[in-house]
Amino acid sequence: MRSLTMKLTLAFLLVGLTGSVLVAIFIQYRTRSAFDQFILTRDQQVLVNFLVEYYQSNGSWNGVGNNIQSILEASPRYLGDLHDPRRNGTRFTLIGDDNRVIFSLLPGQVGEVVKSNELRNAIPLKVGGNTAGWLLQTSPRQDWIPNSPEGLFLRNVTRATLFSALIAAALALILGGFLAFTLTSSLRELTEATVQIARGKLGMQVKVRSKDELGELATSFNKMSLDLERATQARRQMTADIAHDLRSPLSVISGYAEALSDGKLPGTPEAYAILHQETKHLSRLVDDLRTLSLADAGELPLILQAVSPQTILERVAARHAVAARQMSLTLRVEAAPDLPLVSMDVERMAQVFDNLVINAFRYSPAGGEVVLVAKAINRSVVFQVHDNGSGIDPDDLPHIFDRFYRGDKSRQLNGESGLGLAIARSIVEAHGGKISAESTPGQGTLFTIFLQT
Repeated sequence: MRSLTMKLTLAFLLVGLTGSVLVAIFIQYRTRSAFDQFILTRDQQVLVNFLVEYYQSNGSWNGVGNNIQSILEASPRYLGDLHDPRRNGTRFTLIGDDNRVIFSLLPGQVGEVVKSNELRNAIPLKVGGNTAGWLLQTSPRQDWIPNSPEGLFLRNVTRATLFSALIAAALALILGGFLAFTLTSSLRELTEATVQIARGKLGMQVKVRSKDELGELATSFNKMSLDLERATQARRQMTADIAHDLRSPLSVISGYAEALSDGKLPGTPEAYAILHQETKHLSRLVDDLRTLSLADAGELPLILQAVSPQTILERVAARHAVAARQMSLTLRVEAAPDLPLVSMDVERMAQVFDNLVINAFRYSPAGGEVVLVAKAINRSVVFQVHDNGSGIDPDDLPHIFDRFYRGDKSRQLNGESGLGLAIARSIVEAHGGKISAESTPGQGTLFTIFLQT
């Protein structure tokens, strides 16, 4: 049995059938007990009334046994039948006020003295406010004659209970089958969607039919499918970008090498400088790709040491001071000397800050300002690189840390690979930190790095 629908249907049927049978047995037992108790109470009252009237009429219990016997033979429907083994009537004992047995359906009991503690469950027979005796019940009713009114009543109750159980089982089967089909419909859609994804149809979506666990599974599947499609598209785009970025310097190197080899181009210092520049560009791109690959695998090597935030920012400012003067930009550091030390790989983090500062220089106009900030917030040290340049377009801002993403399309012509910010994020996250960006077009950009102390 491989069908989940069939398994669930049979499970629901089994549960419904079991519940119906148990309920039927319980109802049958409780009905029989209540009916027996009703008949027993009625029989007792009939006998109690008879005995009280007999004592009032005769003033004693003399001859009561013969009269009780006539009652039993005349009305076996109420008090039992000594001659019919299919009916066990109410077994009772009549006890006088002297605690002696006057009448009993059990042999050998007449004349026996009954102890007072045995009369706790007996019914007192009150005559004129005095207790003339006791009626002691000794056994309950067991079976009923099949064609008697009582037997017919119990038989009808039994049939009604069984019929109700069968209806409940049928409803359990119908509802269970419907519920099982409904539950498995989402699973069938998920199975079909996974088959389609395996065949290359990425981005498949299934209908979310509920808000329960199956609904959550369908929602998660849809998200996974979209993420897989986006990741595949990003991988294809990245492959195309890598091929393009590798092809450009390789084409230049190949062209100059062929021209030099054929003697079509003289070996001038300018030609060798171009070859050297393109080789460096190619080497830098390979190094960037290797850094990202190590970061993705969680194997980016870090040489950690405790560093003062002010010190590392002053070193960054010193490295770019000449470029800032040449571009008529102001570069300054705002950091308190008493900030806590931060554990970091100095070379890796210098690469991050260099990339952020170069980006700030690129988009800042002459006379602009770039500020390097370090401050403590709670248990973190926050580094910021702030400029008042052209800013980043809101449509580009969510993607600036993506690999090979270029908000400025002209950058692909100036040797930029589009990996700088992606590498910066990988290095910061390898340190257990976070990096974010805020920007307002025409007012500047703010990059923020959070590192734990």
